[in-house]
Amino acid sequence: MSEPRIIKKYPNRRLYDTHISRYITLEEIRKLVLERVDFRVEDKRTGEDITRSILLQVIAEQEEGGNPIFTTELLQSIIRYYGDPMQNSIGRYLELSAQLFQEQQQQFTEQLRGLLGQAPQPIQHLVDLAERQMPIWRSVRAEFLRNLSSRAKSIKRRAGIDHGAPEDR
Repeated sequence: MSEPRIIKKYPNRRLYDTHISRYITLEEIRKLVLERVDFRVEDKRTGEDITRSILLQVIAEQEEGGNPIFTTELLQSIIRYYGDPMQNSIGRYLELSAQLFQEQQQQFTEQLRGLLGQAPQPIQHLVDLAERQMPIWRSVRAEFLRNLSSRAKSIKRRAGIDHGAPEDR
């Protein structure tokens, strides 16, 4: 496996792509992501990996572009999970959900290519496909909620939090 492409962030906030020996923009970082190029962004002075920070800047720039993915309510929900005992679980859940969505999108695209050219009623086939996917999403959600509940109970037990009412003690 090849080494990731190194991009250096200079104190003047400019990004330097060492692979092509020139400065690049956040838009070019976005293109690297779209092209699935493995890269790492390092702070020039400290050598620290700041890839996540740069990717968050790319997302912020895209969100400001006029057709955001994240609603205000979703962003507020995400912020509320920081510092919560379930923070790691939520991050993993979102990651797995995005993976599942991406896999289903690929399957859908492949099926759509096959259906639209052959189906007398392509819209009905799309509706049928969506209905077949619903049990999968319900199952994923139910499993996540079971794990979340189980983990919350475990955390509360370890913390010594009692579930009984005061009069039960």
